[in-house]
Amino acid sequence: MSDEAIDKLIKAGRIAKTVREEAARIVKPGMKLYDLAEHVEKRIKELGGEPAFPTNLSINEVAAHYTPLIGDKLTVPDNAVIKIDIGVHVDGYIADTATTVSFNPVYESLLEATRKALESALAILKPGIRAKDIGYVIESTIERYGYKPIKNLTGHSIDRYIIHSGKSIPNFNDIFSRWKLEDGVYAIEPFATNGVGLVKEGDIATIYSIRKKRGRLTIYEKKLFDRIWSERRTLPFCERWYKDLFSSVDGLRNTIKMLERHGVLISYPILIERGGGVVAQFEHTIIISNDEVIVTTL
Repeated sequence: MSDEAIDKLIKAGRIAKTVREEAARIVKPGMKLYDLAEHVEKRIKELGGEPAFPTNLSINEVAAHYTPLIGDKLTVPDNAVIKIDIGVHVDGYIADTATTVSFNPVYESLLEATRKALESALAILKPGIRAKDIGYVIESTIERYGYKPIKNLTGHSIDRYIIHSGKSIPNFNDIFSRWKLEDGVYAIEPFATNGVGLVKEGDIATIYSIRKKRGRLTIYEKKLFDRIWSERRTLPFCERWYKDLFSSVDGLRNTIKMLERHGVLISYPILIERGGGVVAQFEHTIIISNDEVIVTTL
């Protein structure tokens, strides 16, 4: 990995850390999710980065993949547990980080279990460690607190302009995950719950990405496709970012639906804990390079 790449990864991580901590300070019950997401993404840009994906603001049993819609009226409920998952890129070099804030003291031990699982995983990291060994530490830490890791959510490898680049880091002792972490970029992200430890897809999707290949498109579909491709390539996006292209929200949403039908667009439904359990998440991004481990978002 070049020095330039490492410098950009570290810059992205520094921005992500700053914005993550700001978001955790300002979030409060009654706050609109739309306002929080817009604040996060504005601050990322002010600090010299770009969002690597739309800000995920997932409440209680929703584990991931909710970002506010245009005109979204949803607010942070009283006694909520909210996950704030933030991605930053600098010239395509990505930092992925998350924190959880609880407004209900009942769930403080759930947050502590998840936070400690991440800390314990980071403590054992070294070049050549097997992915399953990271999962073992995460699972055993969470279980000591009486909770369950979410087994079908994982950490992941990261490449330039690609958030999930093909390798998964389990949150449990998966005996099949025997591959070793060598030079590269990875996100470690434990999820813990008081539910059954699995997620399912919900009925709505608010985050999308574009496929490179496309068929014949209408003028409106081409306009949206070309704008997204020029700005995002295959990085995820949301409708909030393209409201200026259309005279109506319905026009934008219908065009997104048509791109999805044509196989040009991928949607990412919200993920919900199958047993209705509350979910907590903490995440850091690491670089392994030249026998060194750098946590870019810490």
